[in-house]
Formats: sequence, structure tokens, C-alpha cells
Amino acid sequence: MWQFTGNVRPDFALTPGPGQESVWDYPRPPALQPSDEQIDVDVDGVPLASSRSTLRILETSHPPTYYIPAADVNWPALLDISRHTFCEWKGTANYFSLARAASSEAVAWQYRDPIGSFAAIDGHVSFYPARVCCKVNGEQVRPQPGLFYGGWVTSRVVGPFKGEPGTQHW
Repeated sequence: MWQFTGNVRPDFALTPGPGQESVWDYPRPPALQPSDEQIDVDVDGVPLASSRSTLRILETSHPPTYYIPAADVNWPALLDISRHTFCEWKGTANYFSLARAASSEAVAWQYRDPIGSFAAIDGHVSFYPARVCCKVNGEQVRPQPGLFYGGWVTSRVVGPFKGEPGTQHW
């Protein structure tokens, strides 16, 4: 099994162009970085979140995941669902579906009382770009490949990304 740490970019990694970042230069364990990029999330024109004061989690082989402060989230549009997962870096996540939907499919998640160096994301929310419309500085985000992941792919980042075919052993 490969062990990537962000210290050395592997030969198969794409070379970033001007203004781009390689996900292979991101650290492992992941790091938290403040961002003042304009983040907007909506579904069918209904705003779910909007902020210029977010946190990005950067992890080797993954596109960034943006976490939006609770004050910038349209809470009446979300419904807390009984789904939880555990991350070795951040702790226990809880999930949200759309309040207006008949489905309990998760569209967002947050960490309440995250552990260690991720304490700053407490109460922040991230969204799945495969399930709602996420934008970074007006650019529509493409979802990270794979059904499990929630990374935000924009023209700013190059991969290949964890979740693409052939990456199951990274």
C-alpha cells in the first residue's frame, strides 16, 4: 500500500500551472487553512450557505474541503439526520439532508466538538458538491470522484484525486 505524505510529489501527479495547487503537495496528516474566497452553496436556487470566511482542509491526494461557519448557513433549509461517521483526524461527524426533500440523503455534514488540531471547524458545515451546487469565487465545483468523498474540485487544483478509478490502494 502506498504511503503518501505530501513531502514528495509522485511521478504520476499532474504538474500545477500558474495559480494552481497540486493535491500531492498537501500534507498528511491534513492541515487546516483559512480562506477568504467567496463560497456559495444552493439547491435549485435556494441558498444553503454563503461566506467569505471559511476553512479549507488540505490532505494529500484530496481536493480541498471547505467548511462554512454556522452563522453563514441557512439552517431552516437543512434537517439533522441520524447518520454519524468517524474520522481519525477530526472525530465524529453528523449529517444533514434537505429539509424540503422526501429523501434522507445527506447533503452536508459537520463536526461537533472535533478533536485535536481541527477544533476550529467546530460547528462549521461542509456540503457534498455531488448533491448540491457549490461555488468557489463563482466557479461551480465538480465533486471529488467516489461516493464517499466530499472534496471540492475547481480549476485551482490538479490531481489525480483519491476516488478516481485505480486509486483504491492509495
